[in-house]
Amino acid sequence: MSYYYKYEFVSPEPQYAIVKEDLKSYFDTGAVDDLMFPTYLNKCLEKLGKGTYSIVEEILHIEDFEARLPDNFFAVREAWLCTAINGFPVQSPNSFYSQAASISTIQVSPVISGGTPCTNTECTNENCNGTECMPELIQAVYKTNNEVNIQYRREYLLKPGNISTKKRCTSDCPNLNASGPDSFDISDNKFKVNFRCGKVHLVFYATEYDNNRNQLIPDNYRVKEFIEHFIKYKMFETLMNQTNDETFKQLQDKMGYYKNLSDEAYIIAKTEMQKQDIYAKQRSIKKQLNSFNKYELPNRITRFGWRRNGNWEP
Repeated sequence: MSYYYKYEFVSPEPQYAIVKEDLKSYFDTGAVDDLMFPTYLNKCLEKLGKGTYSIVEEILHIEDFEARLPDNFFAVREAWLCTAINGFPVQSPNSFYSQAASISTIQVSPVISGGTPCTNTECTNENCNGTECMPELIQAVYKTNNEVNIQYRREYLLKPGNISTKKRCTSDCPNLNASGPDSFDISDNKFKVNFRCGKVHLVFYATEYDNNRNQLIPDNYRVKEFIEHFIKYKMFETLMNQTNDETFKQLQDKMGYYKNLSDEAYIIAKTEMQKQDIYAKQRSIKKQLNSFNKYELPNRITRFGWRRNGNWEP
């Protein structure tokens, strides 16, 4: 099982607003526009790597060796084969609303009050108002949530295979039978495996968007700075290819200035994305400590002390 740090994701609209405000004169004259902002943003995220995409978990129901991938799927991080076990009941997120506390037939029209039909021709119920001959009753609504048993456990990781490429291989291809029972492949937005049915716990990188269809970005100061400087650099690169009042030398100097800022911000943002959090540092220290276990004496069960400067200290 791998560990990963999940960023909080926010909308890039504040970064777009900063760029528009800083280059206000160019936007007011119509020399540049924000049409390519989503494309530039996508370039930034791809340059920083998969760490800028959100990590989402999903259960895939395999039927006939395949299952449909989620719409926001970008890349696979982990794919676990699950097996059935006896689990605890979990409340279903779906609710059923009815006008009866138990499972029964509910008659809506015509309304029956106390076993007596309330119609215009025959109405002997005192609860009727006399005008429309409808009972003045308050109908209760009952909300029902069912419970289901989670009966799956992650067993082992699936390996990437070449299932979809078999039909394009010849008989002398050395990789023809490279895929094994624990391999998977992705093609045509389908997750394909070598077993007919089952459950797969998929941990994948996803692309998420806000209400304005802007791709969300990590809530990290260095990443935001890189996106801002990169978009400004691309704006002046666009201005260099157009006819305007400024000279080519002026635009070239401005583009070079923001390109340098963009490159510096990229290095800082990339370093920030690769930093270990406190939990990752703890796991790294333990892993390094355990790597020296093979040098311990065979009859030693625990470490008596730490060797420093050739002396044992308890």
